[in-house]
Amino acid sequence: MATPELVSLTKIWDAAPHNAFTDLLRFGDGWLCTFREAESHGHCPATIRVLRSADGDSWSSAAEIEEAGVDLRDPKLSVTPAGRVMLLTSANFFAPDGRYRTRSPRVAFSDDATNWTTPTRCLAEDHWLWRVTWHGTVGYSVSKLGIGNNPRRGMLYCTTDGLSWDFITEFILPDDIWTASETTVRVMPDGEMIALIRPDWIGSSQPPYDEWSFTRIKASLGGPNFIRTPDGTLWASARGRSATDEPATVLARMTRDSYIPALVLPSGGDCSYPGMVWYEGLLWMTYYSSHEGRSSIYLARVRLPSD
Repeated sequence: MATPELVSLTKIWDAAPHNAFTDLLRFGDGWLCTFREAESHGHCPATIRVLRSADGDSWSSAAEIEEAGVDLRDPKLSVTPAGRVMLLTSANFFAPDGRYRTRSPRVAFSDDATNWTTPTRCLAEDHWLWRVTWHGTVGYSVSKLGIGNNPRRGMLYCTTDGLSWDFITEFILPDDIWTASETTVRVMPDGEMIALIRPDWIGSSQPPYDEWSFTRIKASLGGPNFIRTPDGTLWASARGRSATDEPATVLARMTRDSYIPALVLPSGGDCSYPGMVWYEGLLWMTYYSSHEGRSSIYLARVRLPSD
């Protein structure tokens, strides 16, 4: 099979000591990129930065979202059925000595990506809604739920406004393995929902999405994301391993029961958590990496093979 081609790669942000956990959105006639800024990877206060670009080449800060003393993590962008930008993130709380205390999801909205509503809590403590995918007027998201700082139960929820969420089902993995964590779901044209699940699962379900089948894949994913391109192909990205078995951001071909790495992007160390958008014949990806020093935000443009 032909290999994807890296067309361009640009470092677009490195202002904070640690810049990480990205998402990318095409909004109106421009681009939005969001990520976490902090002193380190975790267990410290953190803010959410939103960047704006008209062309993908020049980027500037549009907003900074914070909650005093709180670690805001894993921001995700989407456009609601009402046409507003929605930012979904997790608010993690730690004791002064760094021990985990609790967490809960936060959601904020904007019409222009600069002026945001105050982040509002949704769901109960210990939930962590990760990425929302809108299908018609309904948004779907998997919450990784668990007591402590290592949540490993996946709960599928739906919403019509981003504020109130209704439970659909729990992901019951084969052999009652409780390993479901960060999850991206997408709805196919025929209504089938497919889920890419950290660390090593792909799930599929038909409406009303309360019964699932799961396939374990030969990969160890971190920050998984995937999209469906216009030709019907699924392309996924996550933290994986390079040819020398080092951490790297990997682009992979995907089906409902397979994940086949196809391209290792320039990356290493603390890295991954990609945003993915198909635009004008190219796959646009943001991700973070520390292969050039401090963890920084990168934008890649990739030409995908037609086979």
